[in-house]
Amino acid sequence: MTGSNNNRRSVYITAVGLLVLSLGAVFVVRSFGSESGADGFLGGNKACDDPTQIQMATTPEMQSSLEAAAKSLAAKGGKDGNPCLQFTITAAPSSQIARDVAHGSDNRPDLWVPDSSLWVAQADDGQSVPTIAVQSIATSPLVLVGRRTNFADTSSWLRIMSKTQPALLDPLSTSPGALALLAVQAERAKTSASETQVSQVIVPLAQRLGSMAKPYTDAEALFGRADQDGSTTIVPASEQSFVKYQEDHPDAQLKAIQPTTGTLYLDYPIVVTTKSDTDAASNAAQALAGELLTDSAGQARDQAGFRDTQLSPLSGGRGVGDVNQLTKPTSEAIDTTLQNWTRLSLLTHSLAVIDVSGSMADKVGSKTRMQLTIEAAIGGLSLFPDSASLGLWTFSTKIGSDGVADYKELVPISPLSKRQRGKIVDQLKIQHPIANGGTGLYDTAISAVRTVRASYDQRAVNSVLLFTDGKNDDPGSPTLAQAVNILRGLQDPGRPVRIIALGMGPEVNADELSALAQATGGQAYVARQPSDLKSVFIDALQSR
Repeated sequence: MTGSNNNRRSVYITAVGLLVLSLGAVFVVRSFGSESGADGFLGGNKACDDPTQIQMATTPEMQSSLEAAAKSLAAKGGKDGNPCLQFTITAAPSSQIARDVAHGSDNRPDLWVPDSSLWVAQADDGQSVPTIAVQSIATSPLVLVGRRTNFADTSSWLRIMSKTQPALLDPLSTSPGALALLAVQAERAKTSASETQVSQVIVPLAQRLGSMAKPYTDAEALFGRADQDGSTTIVPASEQSFVKYQEDHPDAQLKAIQPTTGTLYLDYPIVVTTKSDTDAASNAAQALAGELLTDSAGQARDQAGFRDTQLSPLSGGRGVGDVNQLTKPTSEAIDTTLQNWTRLSLLTHSLAVIDVSGSMADKVGSKTRMQLTIEAAIGGLSLFPDSASLGLWTFSTKIGSDGVADYKELVPISPLSKRQRGKIVDQLKIQHPIANGGTGLYDTAISAVRTVRASYDQRAVNSVLLFTDGKNDDPGSPTLAQAVNILRGLQDPGRPVRIIALGMGPEVNADELSALAQATGGQAYVARQPSDLKSVFIDALQSR
């Protein structure tokens, strides 16, 4: 904030188009002063000779409402105790402003209106978290948008997302995307859904969407995809964006719903982001908010598709009506959710290594351990996006092409194209237990880590997925202590290759698997029952 200069025009409008990182957003800057300009834009008011300058950043959809309020406030400046203010309003994505503030950018504004208060904690610059001067100037509940046929069961976010094709806006740069993930967690207090049930939906979603070269950031484009005949796409979005889309596309066959469990909402606070004269900035925020509470401003807000601060339904039956609120997430929950998404969405560069020793022929119910493992591996393959890279080995004592190695290389590590997936599935389907074959676990684990290291992908999580039903029984192999020391020696903190061990059956030595996995910074999981295999595989994918 600064005082005015002698050459200041009382009103000016400047538009500047800038590329905002990968978001392609456009900054639009307008100033609203407290004197009449040569163009007469604000009307006459010469009561303020030296208005306080306020630099304000806002989420784009709120810009026109703030401009109207700034214009109205400027016209009253110096009269009846109203402050003399000149606002320069810049529109940019909330995530971008949060990053600017957190990184100490010169673009730091005095006041900021993000679309959600979830970004406030993300704007921590290490010295202070911005303060909220006005809790909310408008609201818009998060809704699910799609064709009616996709909403036969609307009991919960999780159930809807498990039966459709969710198209999330990028949770790391958009509020609707982040709030959708937070809603799935928040509703667990009502549904008692287990962490495994949540993971079975979120893990493949993160793998599919999070690894995209260009994440979704345009709700309107996703609405268009969801509106196609037969589409199973559903889009978590703000009610306001859906209402505006309906107005612009009256023939669209889309419906917006809120799950029975409830929803979260965008709350549009006014945040003090200046580091100097915070009291003046807070007072300016309060004055501007006052202009947004007038009857005329309320009608304009409703017309634009925003609700009031009490979440009252929109007029004319638009939107989803009365809202059932989920508990607002804490800052810790927001941080954890976004960090988990970042971790889960990393690319995968892995080698799957499957035990084919004689004990894999043992029956578990009506199927052998080999059959159950192959089914789990094929099912798990579907969780990986095309951008993942995966290879396949099997192992049992002395099955190598040289008659010495305890492993057989079947499919080299390569991106999961249709051809690569077909190779892996075809090889999995023809595998069978080796009669009297032993479990050459240690030598195989060491060789697998070396192989992944040799083709290391710096952009990805590099790992060995090790499936086994037993413990090492190769008399010619190193001891467990020796194998652990070798694995530790292979580790490079800058290029980690982790073993994720998946054990199955009563003979599995969990301590042995844990020792091998932990030597590489990985983890071991054991499925004592066949029904545990799917959840164990999901758990393993989360260990990244």
